[in-house]
Amino acid sequence: MEEIQKVDFVLVELNLYLDTHPTDLQALQQFNQLAQRRRQLAYDFEMRYGPMMHFGHSYSRFPWQWPETPWPWQV
Repeated sequence: MEEIQKVDFVLVELNLYLDTHPTDLQALQQFNQLAQRRRQLAYDFEMRYGPMMHFGHSYSRFPWQWPETPWPWQV
């Protein structure tokens, strides 16, 4: 979870930077690489601990996993 939080922080910062520097190819490439890394980290986390996000942003195995612990913020 800590690694996901670190990647999320950088993604937010790059998002803000790219809002004002949309033609910075290096920043865009870094953003896309980190977005892919974040997707993989989230997938790995969810396979181990269960879904991180609700409303269709994360899959759930059977049975429905939301009532189970640990919650994402408890890991």
